[in-house]
Amino acid sequence: MIPVRCITGHAAHADWRTALDLALGDLLADRQTATARAAEGLADAVDFPLGLCYFSDHFAAAAEQILAELQRCLPRVSWAGTVGRGIFADEIEYLDEAALVLMLFPFPRECFRLFSGVQPLVPESTEFQAHAALVHADGRTPDLQELLPELAERTASGYLFGGLSASRTRSVQIADQVFDGGGLSGIAFSSEAGIVSRVTQGCQPIGPRRLVTRVQHNAVVSLDGRSALDCAFQDLGLPPDIALEPALARLSNTLVGLRSSEDMEIVAPAAFGADMLVRHIVGVDPRAGVVAIADEIEPGSWLIFCRRDPAAALSDLRRAAREIRDELFDSERVALGCVYVSCSGRGGHHFGKSAAELDVIRDVLGGELPLAGFLAGGEIAHGRLYGYTGVLTVFSAPRPAGQFQR
Repeated sequence: MIPVRCITGHAAHADWRTALDLALGDLLADRQTATARAAEGLADAVDFPLGLCYFSDHFAAAAEQILAELQRCLPRVSWAGTVGRGIFADEIEYLDEAALVLMLFPFPRECFRLFSGVQPLVPESTEFQAHAALVHADGRTPDLQELLPELAERTASGYLFGGLSASRTRSVQIADQVFDGGGLSGIAFSSEAGIVSRVTQGCQPIGPRRLVTRVQHNAVVSLDGRSALDCAFQDLGLPPDIALEPALARLSNTLVGLRSSEDMEIVAPAAFGADMLVRHIVGVDPRAGVVAIADEIEPGSWLIFCRRDPAAALSDLRRAAREIRDELFDSERVALGCVYVSCSGRGGHHFGKSAAELDVIRDVLGGELPLAGFLAGGEIAHGRLYGYTGVLTVFSAPRPAGQFQR
């Protein structure tokens, strides 16, 4: 039997009711087709008890009405989702327009659990073992950097994937109800979901890896035993006596990549690679030679100055998609659908055209693979918060005997 894939429906329209009706129409038609194929013995028996809903911030005010209509039309489906500055749907990137995407998963109910602040994920349960989790979070949540690794510890793989809600209005999440005002929510999956995920970076190094030798909270005092600002000037090719104003202009377009010294000892599951954390430079002190960054950092960590690079970002996304494809092939599994969460700073304007990232994904993984996602205010992978990255996650099933796919 052929495994049943995820199904999607999506639409753009100024009125949320019209957009939802159009998306639901496509979704229900595809569900009916999948049911008919199963009845004819052409595919596995199918049920779609889990739904994902991403919508642009144009529809944030109507989040409760959207969820109520989804629950009315599909009463046996559990829904999760959030708001983004843009929406990914199959081959289309809806950037800064009123749009939404729906995805249904063909997983048995025992393969997933929704969680939220009112329904926490239980780390150990005889009924359900969480292997990995799709996480939606509000960036205003206190101690978010500590909550993510704590949540990761409640899964067998220690792996989270997802992103921060991104909205110019309400920052809302869905987990069978609408949450507004902070916190985390999402879907925990068992190992049967066959999750394979990669983080793809959007920056290019412009200097060597440097050791953080002295730091005070988020203020890097010295790198490799030298003034942090002197190292920054050297890596950017700036003369030591450069005037402050042009130096600040160059530094404003520069980011830093961070990697904890502890990461050198981590051996992650094969499907989940470890990647650099990218953070902004938020200030300098020319007299003290200090560079301040938008995160706290420990002495002994590694730091590298970098800049955003569209070509490098697309190349690394292709690498990530190929690794997922090869992982699936080696484990004799087929892709059922994927979720892609990308930084809101990586939208079509960054790459010069719309859907550039989706073109890469579909070129490597196949143009028919169902896809849903959103442009986030920060990306979540492993148990960490990333920036300027993309998180590509594929759901899979065992490949039928005798079927070759590459």
